[in-house]
Amino acid sequence: MKKVERINIIMRYINNRASFTISEIMREFNISRSTAIRDIREIEAMGMPLVAEVGRDGGYFVMNNSVLPTVRFTDNEIKALFIAFMATRNQQLPYLKSRQSLAEKLLGLISQNQQDDLVLLNQILLFEGTNPNNPDLLEMSDLPHPILEKLIGILLADNYLWITLREGNDTKSYPVYLLHLYREKSLWLIEGFDLAEEKRVVFSVDHLIDVELYPVSKRLSRKKMREKLSQREEAINLVLELGPKAIAQFKKYHPLTVSLSYTDPFQTRAILKTSVNVNDSEALADVANWLLFLGKDIKIRELPKEMAEGLRERLAQYDL
Repeated sequence: MKKVERINIIMRYINNRASFTISEIMREFNISRSTAIRDIREIEAMGMPLVAEVGRDGGYFVMNNSVLPTVRFTDNEIKALFIAFMATRNQQLPYLKSRQSLAEKLLGLISQNQQDDLVLLNQILLFEGTNPNNPDLLEMSDLPHPILEKLIGILLADNYLWITLREGNDTKSYPVYLLHLYREKSLWLIEGFDLAEEKRVVFSVDHLIDVELYPVSKRLSRKKMREKLSQREEAINLVLELGPKAIAQFKKYHPLTVSLSYTDPFQTRAILKTSVNVNDSEALADVANWLLFLGKDIKIRELPKEMAEGLRERLAQYDL
């Protein structure tokens, strides 16, 4: 355990007790006597009012059982938090109703000079999606679909869902194991495994009417789902490696059913795997156009021969 983490835990341990001894700290955190004494002295220096009792049974107690010291932020930390709030405007993120109370609490923790800096930042910084005529940080016009928070709340307990969607003038329900919940092209999307059709599916959260937990008795095991998915993925016939420029193009436009798997922590390299219906000439043409849109920063690992022929014919039209 790192020193900073240990000291924070010791502070909480101390604050929840009427009194404590060095021996108790040593046993609880498995540290030496000298380390325990140094940690206690650092905690005292941080402002926690500890009183030492001398004698054989002596120890320490917290004066008036005081709470932990007030959290303090540096100027740069305040700006970082505030700018993060600003950057979320018009992003349709969950729990935005809490943003107003968070901002108010943040403002209550800082000095007047720091507040003045934030007011100035709010006036001069504009992020993508911000309405320049009404850039108020606390504006609530960008609330997401109301069911998004309910969906996330259920997902914290379980991924097996019974979702009801609006499809035109009708509604339809699906048993789904949710694989990913992600935001793309300003839409929140559910990528999941359809437990009835036994295939990968993508649904828009905007079309959700209701979501509930799927009954345990009807669930397919995760092992079975992985087997079904691997069988489906055997049909993959288009595999690409994307560099940073191609990834940037991908983010501008791509079919909703296609997703990337990043191969480095900085998300500058990625693998794209998908299946293209070689018997659908229109679909082949659309994907061929999209590959040209991605640009030169791609490496083709696998490509249907029908699409390769189409690309060659397309390029032959140009005098290169």
